[in-house]
Amino acid sequence: MKIAYCGLGLTPGKIKYNDPILNELEKKFKPKKFTPYFFELCENEFEKCEATVIAREKLLDLLVLDLEKLEARLERSEDDKEKAVAKKCIAELEKEIPLCDVPFSPEEVEILKVLSLVSFKGTVVMDNTPDDINPLLEKAMLKAGSVFFYTAGKQEVRSWIVKKDSDIVTCAGKIHTDLARGFIKADVIHFDEFKNFHNFNDAREKGAMRLEDKNYIIKYGDIIEIRFNV
Repeated sequence: MKIAYCGLGLTPGKIKYNDPILNELEKKFKPKKFTPYFFELCENEFEKCEATVIAREKLLDLLVLDLEKLEARLERSEDDKEKAVAKKCIAELEKEIPLCDVPFSPEEVEILKVLSLVSFKGTVVMDNTPDDINPLLEKAMLKAGSVFFYTAGKQEVRSWIVKKDSDIVTCAGKIHTDLARGFIKADVIHFDEFKNFHNFNDAREKGAMRLEDKNYIIKYGDIIEIRFNV
């Protein structure tokens, strides 16, 4: 995930997310391969990124980009619904509220998606630069509507990122297209449960590992094993 930043004294480039769940899984499984997630920080590249972290004193610089776009759209639009959404957005931006923090109806959201406004993406406003950047990365990810799930075993322990409320087949496809194409079922356990067991077999024997079908919605912290046939 690419995260734009402004006014926080961060360094651009890829940064490893120091994930406490992944670290615990590595201790349990002692895998041959350990694959953490890397975020990418991009200075001022708001339009290219999925989320933004910004110093409070720089917030207006971000909001002005949306104000200018909306005012231009309002002048040339002939769609009453679009004009109403634009006016609502302008009123909120003038109160220095990022659009991601404004409640919108599903119909309004569809209009906003087309407008590609930068503060409609997950925007985290900071009063100062944190000593530990990892909570900031997680905040930005969650504000952008994404979550982590995990795969774990002796071969590899790995974190994956997916949109919140994604179904298990979407998650399977993140791992490999064959897993989604041949999906049968998924073994699922949340990390908060799994940390009480030695391994997956122990969790299965004690009934903590659940067998889920294709409609299961992933939760942040789920560990999954996909059953498939291609």
